[in-house]
Amino acid sequence: MLRCVAGTIVALAATTTPALAAQPSPDLQQSIAADQPLATGRATLATGHVDIGPRYVDDEWTLLVHDGTQARPVWRDPDETVFRVSDAALQSVPDDPAYAFLDIEAGRRVHVVPQVQDQGVIWLGWNSQDPRVLQTIDRGVTLSLLGVHGPGTLTTFLQSGNFAAPQVLWRSAEPAAQPIWVEVNTHTHANWVFSAPGVYLVAVQVSADLISGEQVSSTRTLRFAVGDAASAEEAFAATAEVPGAAGQGAPDDGPTEAGDSSDGPGTTLLAALVGVAVLLAVALVVVLVRSAGARRRAERERSAASPDGRP
Repeated sequence: MLRCVAGTIVALAATTTPALAAQPSPDLQQSIAADQPLATGRATLATGHVDIGPRYVDDEWTLLVHDGTQARPVWRDPDETVFRVSDAALQSVPDDPAYAFLDIEAGRRVHVVPQVQDQGVIWLGWNSQDPRVLQTIDRGVTLSLLGVHGPGTLTTFLQSGNFAAPQVLWRSAEPAAQPIWVEVNTHTHANWVFSAPGVYLVAVQVSADLISGEQVSSTRTLRFAVGDAASAEEAFAATAEVPGAAGQGAPDDGPTEAGDSSDGPGTTLLAALVGVAVLLAVALVVVLVRSAGARRRAERERSAASPDGRP
């Protein structure tokens, strides 16, 4: 069953008027063909429908960009893709306590990639609909924000069409990884709010338990040029120590399976056992030294008490 999540564009206007309900876009009813190609070469995507999602490339699990901006959709390497968020995406933060989680003062203009499609703005979501992904994952995938490097903050949230409170998914201001659950065969769009213009690098990980019992994971960096003045070339060239981005691989680098890290649970347990062994050895040495000292003192005391000076 296809699970579609749609709702309203956030009412980021200097008013307390609730967001108006919107009908789900027909584009959410997509299906993805197994033969959609993997495009090569750089692409800057400024308008139209785009998702991120897991896919198998040469039998390897990876996170790619599903580009639906053209008549025939293709998949793209995140390192060769820049999402341009133009000034057409500017909106004002409302004077409404419901949006306090943005940590941005009311009335300030910010760039918003909307949950509901605006033809003049890039429309970015995620999906778990690649045919082989559908066949191999167990129930769904975990999509996690690992870290963001940029001139401001990034906040991603959902807002339903029934005036419900915003559902916060990701906040770059939070220091820890932020996972969200994505059921199998899901296509979702959300609001992406950038507090300042400039280049952003966003580290995202997609992981899953497979029906076979195997665990797979892929971490990639999404590149954003926010604002008309932001340079797409700078976004392509940008590098940063984004948490979790180290070790990311292009599609032909293969999947990163859980437990492969040298800092994983096995290494931690080994270090702990070594530490315990060292402490026990030190304690044993202390006990032996103290015992030897006690014996020597006892012998001296007996010798002093004997009339002939012998023990």
